[in-house]
Amino acid sequence: MKHPITLYGIPNCDTVKKARAWLAEHQVEVQFHDFKKLGVPEARLDHWLASAGWEKLLNRQGTTWRKLDAATQAAVTDAASARALMLAQASVIKRPVVEWNTRDVSVGFDATNWLARLN
Repeated sequence: MKHPITLYGIPNCDTVKKARAWLAEHQVEVQFHDFKKLGVPEARLDHWLASAGWEKLLNRQGTTWRKLDAATQAAVTDAASARALMLAQASVIKRPVVEWNTRDVSVGFDATNWLARLN
């Protein structure tokens, strides 16, 4: 049985909207996990951190990051501190996070990369 693709994110995020539209256009069945309603699954976050790395997962360009005070930003120096912040503020996670199968994870939207994963 094929593992279902899960897309993690926030419904009103423009990149998540773009990603979901792209997947629908390519008739890819996907489960959507809403960080706002369902929170960040800790075990999955640990897997993403191990797979993608905390630097890639942490969205330093987003509004949530920019609204944090300098001390909070400066305190994020490694995977453990980034993990704690991501659990407290799901919006600092770069979106979308997609689990293509039990091991393969991507962060952000990249149509070329996604097309390769589907073929």
